[in-house]
Amino acid sequence: MTVNTPLCFRGKKILAPMVRVGTLPMRLLALDYGADIVYCEELIDIKMLQCKRVINEVLETVDFVAPNERVVFRTCERERQRVVFQMGSADAERALAVAKLVESDVAGIDINMGCPKEYSTKASMGAALLSDPDKIESILTTLVKGICKPVTCKIRILPSVEDTVNLVKRIEKTGIAAIAVHGRKKEERPQHPVHCDVIKAISEAVSIPVIANGGSHDFIKEYADIETFQKATAASSVMIARAAMWNPSIFRKEGFCPLKDVMQDYIKYAVRYDNHYTNTKYCLCQMLREQLETTQGKKLHAAQSTQEICEVFEMGDFYEETTAIFEAKKTSLETKTQDEDDQMEDSDVIKMAVRFDKREYPPQITPKMYLLEWCRKEKHPQPAYETVQRPLDRLFCSVVTVAERKYRSTLWDKSKKLAEQAAAIVCLRTLGIPEGKLCEGENHLINKRKRQDQERLINRDHGEDLAEPSHKKANFIEETSDMNVPKM
Repeated sequence: MTVNTPLCFRGKKILAPMVRVGTLPMRLLALDYGADIVYCEELIDIKMLQCKRVINEVLETVDFVAPNERVVFRTCERERQRVVFQMGSADAERALAVAKLVESDVAGIDINMGCPKEYSTKASMGAALLSDPDKIESILTTLVKGICKPVTCKIRILPSVEDTVNLVKRIEKTGIAAIAVHGRKKEERPQHPVHCDVIKAISEAVSIPVIANGGSHDFIKEYADIETFQKATAASSVMIARAAMWNPSIFRKEGFCPLKDVMQDYIKYAVRYDNHYTNTKYCLCQMLREQLETTQGKKLHAAQSTQEICEVFEMGDFYEETTAIFEAKKTSLETKTQDEDDQMEDSDVIKMAVRFDKREYPPQITPKMYLLEWCRKEKHPQPAYETVQRPLDRLFCSVVTVAERKYRSTLWDKSKKLAEQAAAIVCLRTLGIPEGKLCEGENHLINKRKRQDQERLINRDHGEDLAEPSHKKANFIEETSDMNVPKM
């Protein structure tokens, strides 16, 4: 049993949240090298609220998947007590909804109040929040009261030390566990000196842990410099961004590992956790830096898949071995799941191995429409569909109930609509009812539509279209549109 201990923010070396960098492979690598806490990249609340939490049994991860099947946030047990989820938000209720969505899978929640980029500030997020203390207080207070995990925020400094300290004191009263301070103003960039004096003033003014950030350019060149930066700011902990992006072994007490080894370690995690190749390539390019113009750098830049990236770094065999293991595991899990489905299957369900292929049907004619039409003629209740999604591969299966009997296809489909059409086909074929396929010859639903179209044209010519009863229009649409078949 895993003991869930509260996250401590004193005396820690922390991987900073970095867009496109702070994904799972980089976070795990930083932990391997000695980071105490890792922050994920900033993820926007609205995007997260569209996601579904999925347990990925093949990768042994928890995935938050968008409607387009893209994985927005992926995490695993290895980092569960060390990862802080950073979000971009300008709304307390949305922030709380996201926090509750991910709370059980992370160690803490952070609100980004320091990003100066336009994509963040134009939506009143990031550094834009610094000019709205009331909204800051609302968001943080709501989170602190609404979840059990520690809440933090990350800010930039204001034009004056006094204003910055006053803001941080107000933030402290919300009950947050720590505050990260990037020692630059929102208009300043990495080449500008970090204001250690302001971070120090904040550290001395509040009792909560202050995490100093922004020292990569001026201070942190190797591991020993982390402590130097901490002393200069009197901070409780240090958060490292670009120095860790360039070489995550900055967290290693024994000193840097050779960059080649670091990059290979990173690639292993990227393959192990199925990281998208564009993100993997981006992070590797940040590590190569001045070596991007070398032969290896040019090959990396040209790579168009994870496999090609592995080949650039002489890791082709590793890629093939790892993917083969995952394929075998996926097959094993699918077999196990199918066996469990068969064992648990309702014996009353009539099954058949069929799929719906719209190319076999006239335009806008579907088995669901035929089944609905038959139920109406026979005075049966309209078909009721129950659809489930399998977590392993996110495929769908639907059971349709018609005249108190249940029907389903044994084949799982990639969408809810396809699964429902397949279930309708099973029912129609079992009952010996035409399903509307082109090979069946004359299609009475098509003829019905033609008659209705002709009637509408005639009525329009006689100026009667506006007088057509609304319920007839509704029936026409319902009978000819798959989207309007009731789903249960």
